[in-house]
Amino acid sequence: MIVILLMVAFTTWYAVSDKLAPYTDRGTVGGYVAQVAPRISGQVVDVHVEDNTIVQEGDLLFELDPRPFQIAVEQAEVDLEQATQSINASSASLIAAQAKVSQARANLENARTSDARFQSLAQRGIAPRTQADASRAELAVAKAQVEAAEADLTSAEAELGITGANNPRIKAAQLKLEKAQLDLIYARVVAPTLGVVTNLHLAIGQYVNAGSPGLTFIDGRGAWITADMRENQLADIKTGDKAGLLFDAVPGHIFTGTVHSVGWGIDTGRTTSGGLLQNEPETRWFEPARRIPVRIELDGDLSDWPRPVKVGAKVTVVIYTSGEQNPSAWIATGLHRVQSLLSYLY
Repeated sequence: MIVILLMVAFTTWYAVSDKLAPYTDRGTVGGYVAQVAPRISGQVVDVHVEDNTIVQEGDLLFELDPRPFQIAVEQAEVDLEQATQSINASSASLIAAQAKVSQARANLENARTSDARFQSLAQRGIAPRTQADASRAELAVAKAQVEAAEADLTSAEAELGITGANNPRIKAAQLKLEKAQLDLIYARVVAPTLGVVTNLHLAIGQYVNAGSPGLTFIDGRGAWITADMRENQLADIKTGDKAGLLFDAVPGHIFTGTVHSVGWGIDTGRTTSGGLLQNEPETRWFEPARRIPVRIELDGDLSDWPRPVKVGAKVTVVIYTSGEQNPSAWIATGLHRVQSLLSYLY
């Protein structure tokens, strides 16, 4: 009778908790991961970082041999000078103005990418609003620098006269020079944001092609938790629900988080034959439950993120769908606390 009563109590709690305090030990830490690749092809002449190095935005990661690109810039300058000499005009100011435009456009592209990330992080509460405002201000400055550089270029073109500025040879030479200058800038690959370099497999002397990943970069400005919940646990989960988070890397401590969103679909892995879906083979008596990802944000800002926790780390999650001030939540919290202590052992 005691065994039967315990089984009934366990089954009842199992069913109730799935609605009021759904639990899963299949949580994973996610983060923004990028494969950093050069925009141009070339031979690696220097690597400035090591595996698992923390870098700041703009830090130099590695360099490609700049000599071919320097030669291309010099050749383009000569071509532009020859084109301008054909109409008895000086090209020195035009070359300098074109170089400023190329550099300003490269800076604007980096500022626009950085601002998009900061605005996204600020909307989810991961980054403070002040950083988002500062990023937006940096983007405005970069745009102003491009406008100023383009104005200087227009002024330099005007000095050549109407015929010179619209001369097809000069236009073609300018575009060739701009491309050569950008290629020379891109020979130095820098960190896009604050983050960590990992999976580094570059070596001096190695030849890398444009778009071929040279290292993996983990963005240090944002992370989240993905909890795989069974379908019958999703009925009452909604955005804004509070969650208890237990990281295996930080045993004995329960963190708090907030449900950000519930995934809209998963891949069932069904195959096709002849354009039609195939039936899934029945290899089990009981088909395992399907699980849908639930995204959870850690409460607080980025500085509150526990340092021992890495991307891909395991997380145990309890979501309080009916609030934290009720008997089911108290029981779930107590069990979660016990598990946090046991995590010291496993």
